[in-house]
Amino acid sequence: MINLKGHSALVTGSTKGVGRAIVEAFAFAGANVVIHGRRESSESEEVLSHCRSAGVTAEFIRGDLSGPTDTVVDEVFAEAISVMPAIDILVNNAGTYMDKPYLEMDLATYSTTMRLNVDAPYFLTQKFARRWIAEQAAGRVLMIGSINGQLAEPVHTCYDASKGAVAMLVKSLCVSLAPYRIRVNGLAPGLVSTPLTSIIEEDPKFKSWMCLHTPNGEVPGPEVCGDGAVYLVSDAAQHVHGHMLMVDGGMSGWQQPDMPRQWSEDRA
Repeated sequence: MINLKGHSALVTGSTKGVGRAIVEAFAFAGANVVIHGRRESSESEEVLSHCRSAGVTAEFIRGDLSGPTDTVVDEVFAEAISVMPAIDILVNNAGTYMDKPYLEMDLATYSTTMRLNVDAPYFLTQKFARRWIAEQAAGRVLMIGSINGQLAEPVHTCYDASKGAVAMLVKSLCVSLAPYRIRVNGLAPGLVSTPLTSIIEEDPKFKSWMCLHTPNGEVPGPEVCGDGAVYLVSDAAQHVHGHMLMVDGGMSGWQQPDMPRQWSEDRA
């Protein structure tokens, strides 16, 4: 069985959604974990308690990574190291989705999205890489992308661009850091049910439409991302570098979905 015993991980944005699924999967795989969120809350306490129930050390740090990059990255890095000095796994999960139609996009929304989704992962990885290189430690980095880094949507231009950048960060940081024994990979969820995608549960017609666009016909919860994340940062993936694992039910491989059966019958 793949396990992460002996490792310590920081997962940004890990009080809910995909980040929570990953940090809890890490804990139950044996890793000590640092949970990160913008503020302390009942959610952060719940995640802490659940991770500690796995018998590992779990700590919480707070910080808003959408703020001025040079300041917030330094603060999150320093706080994470202070509570868990031996961190050797970084998961850049914190992100935002606040798009509007392209012709209505404003610089403030665009800049906030890019700071959180691209700038913070880029420079937080740099902080940890410098520390690992100085300590001659083998680090592991996991970037959390999205199906939107592969397939575009007309009203999500900013989010799509940011996740496309994350997909290229996986490759460019891989070739930059692999010589220092630092592995960089990525995990890209398709549509999963999280607080950011609450419309899925609120609109049954929309959920049916998205299931139609997914080969396996499912819109699962974020827990489907946990095992893949564990694998990518584990010793079992020691020769896996620069790879973006699509956890999308096959959506990224489907040129266009089949017509619903009743449409096909109507055309027959």
